[in-house]
Amino acid sequence: MIKKPSQKTPWIKICGLTVPENALECANLGADAIGLVFFEKSPRNVTIQKAALISKILPNHILTIGVFVDESYDSIMEKVNQCALKGVQLHGNEPPDLVDRLLEKKLLVIKALFATKEPFLTQASRYKNASFFLIEYGKGALPGGNAESWDYELSLQLKTKIPLVLAGGLHPGNICQAIKAARPAAVDVSSGVEKSYGIKNLNKVESFITRVKSG
Repeated sequence: MIKKPSQKTPWIKICGLTVPENALECANLGADAIGLVFFEKSPRNVTIQKAALISKILPNHILTIGVFVDESYDSIMEKVNQCALKGVQLHGNEPPDLVDRLLEKKLLVIKALFATKEPFLTQASRYKNASFFLIEYGKGALPGGNAESWDYELSLQLKTKIPLVLAGGLHPGNICQAIKAARPAAVDVSSGVEKSYGIKNLNKVESFITRVKSG
């Protein structure tokens, strides 16, 4: 089983990387996980070849997480194997048995739940074996957070022992308040630290990480 980060402050996933050097710089600044988006409609979509290069360049302790939207088990596992992914984030309305099948492969499995669409926060019990629940608002044109902040306290309505990853509209200016409101095990940021689609602004990344780890 892939080892989960263990620390007092939330661990940090920087998502939507598309350039190996940029991903490595984020890792060197203190990110715990790097998210690689395999969704063709996303402006941060990454090819298998580029994702493999990113995984190869990162230190071994960094969690490489593939983000998928309603993909089949076989399609996901092809990318897991070719890109040496350590975890999978299911960001659509996937069947619960997909979580279990991926867990059997010793992967860390993050299942997204949403405040405003299916699967709703109230449907968490369907995915009771997930490693983490990623919590988002769920409005916008794309399955992700769409840079939209929301009432992070809503995540507290989720009555579960499974640790939570807070996402959606996070940035250096609101991350401390969001952590205080939601008390997550981890935080996930993408557009809030970007210079352009798939390229992170390292000053923003450093500020974000510093504020998370300052408690």
